[in-house]
Amino acid sequence: MAELPDAGPTKGAPTTPATDVYPRKILEYMEGFLISKTVFTSCELGVFDVLLAAERPLSAEEISQAVGASLDGTQRLLAACAGLQLLNTHWDNGQVFYSNTEQSRVFLTRSSPLSLCQSIQYSSRTIYLCWHYLTDAVREGRNQYEKAFGVSSKDLFQALYRSDEEMVKFMHLMNSIWNICGRDVVTAFDLMPFKVICDLGGDFFKDSLPVADLYILARILHDWTDERCIELLCRIYKACKPGSAVLLVEALLNEDGSGPLTAQLYSLNMLVQTEGRERTGAQYAALLAASGFTNIQHRLTGKIYDAVLGHKET
Repeated sequence: MAELPDAGPTKGAPTTPATDVYPRKILEYMEGFLISKTVFTSCELGVFDVLLAAERPLSAEEISQAVGASLDGTQRLLAACAGLQLLNTHWDNGQVFYSNTEQSRVFLTRSSPLSLCQSIQYSSRTIYLCWHYLTDAVREGRNQYEKAFGVSSKDLFQALYRSDEEMVKFMHLMNSIWNICGRDVVTAFDLMPFKVICDLGGDFFKDSLPVADLYILARILHDWTDERCIELLCRIYKACKPGSAVLLVEALLNEDGSGPLTAQLYSLNMLVQTEGRERTGAQYAALLAASGFTNIQHRLTGKIYDAVLGHKET
C-alpha cells in the first residue's frame, strides 16, 4: 500500500507546540478592565488633582492623607499608575515620591481645559455598569438600561437622562470629548460659506427646527435605527434652505468593517446603551441620500470622530 503524501500542517493550526505559546494579547484583553478601573479610581479620588496642587512630588503617605484613603491601598494604586505611565516616580533616600506626567496633568486633572475627568466619571458609573450586561445585549439585540439601572429603555433619552445629575454627567462627557476632537472635525471641510450654524439638540424629533445654513449632528445618528435617522434627516432637509447642508460628527467604520477598533467597540456600546450603531461613511451617505441630500462627502480626522457633509441642492 503506497504511502500518502505529507499534507503539511493543517491550515490555521499553530506551528508552535501549545505548551510554548504564551497568549500575551489574550491576557492583555482579559485584564483590560483592570486598567480602566485603575484610571477611573485615580480620577475619582482626585490623585492627579492633589499632585497638581502640590507643585512638587508627593509621597504615598501625603497623597493618601489628601484623598482620604488607606496608605496600603494608595501605595498599590500609585504603583499601578506609575506602571501605566500616568505618574512619574522620584526616589530620595530610599523613598518614592510621585508627580503627574504631562498627559495626566493635561487630561486627568479637573481644572484643565482639556480634562477628561467628566468623561471618565460617566464611563465608570454608567457605561461600565451597562457593559456588565453585554452578553445579554448581544443575545437580545437591545440596550440594557433596565437591568443596569432599573429604568425603562422604551424612551431612549428618558433612560439616558433619568435624573438631572445623569443628564449633566452626559453633557459633560460630550463636552470633554469635543474639547479634544472638535477642531479637527470642524476643519475637515470648508465651512466658511455657512453663516448661520445650528448645533442640533433637544427633542429633535418633535421640536421645531430653527432656520440655519448648516445643521451639525454631533454623535446623534449613531444612537438610532436607520428608520429613525432618516426620519430626523428628512425633518432637517425640509427645514433647510437650498444651498444649506448638514454635518454629521461620528466615528466612522472602515467600509469593509475591519476597523478601527475604537469604532467597533463603540458600536458594541451603542448596542448596550442605545437603539443604534456605528456606521461606515457609505452607510451614512445612504441615509443622507434617502433623505434628499446630495454631494455627500466624508473626511477621516485620524482621531475619535470623523465628519460627513451632505448638501441640499440650490
